[in-house]
Amino acid sequence: QRLKAAVHYTVGCLCQDVAEDKDVQFSKQTIAAISEITFRQCGYFLILCRHAKRSTVTTEDVKLLARRSSSLLKYITQKSEEIVSSNMEQKEKKKKKSSADKGGRTSGEREAVVTESEDSNMA
Repeated sequence: QRLKAAVHYTVGCLCQDVAEDKDVQFSKQTIAAISEITFRQCGYFLILCRHAKRSTVTTEDVKLLARRSSSLLKYITQKSEEIVSSNMEQKEKKKKKSSADKGGRTSGEREAVVTESEDSNMA
């Protein structure tokens, strides 16, 4: 019951945001219907995960359930790709930052130092 109430509250907040943005009104019955549909859809996600013997809903699960609506599937796929791309960029930034912090020099600077020390050893 608490979960259902939380879904209803969240749907109400989202409807209020959309109403303000688009200058429309949502009736209480509409918000209740959207909440009920959302709650049922989450139940389908859980059934799918249980069937696949997993405890986490993945983006592939969501795409599978959205396959009947081509526009929704296209939107979900696009957003999923944006998120993956953003995550990859953040990982690269962290990787560059941590490697720069460890050595204090970039790889090109390290190669120059190694070459200089090799030259001085030969002389």
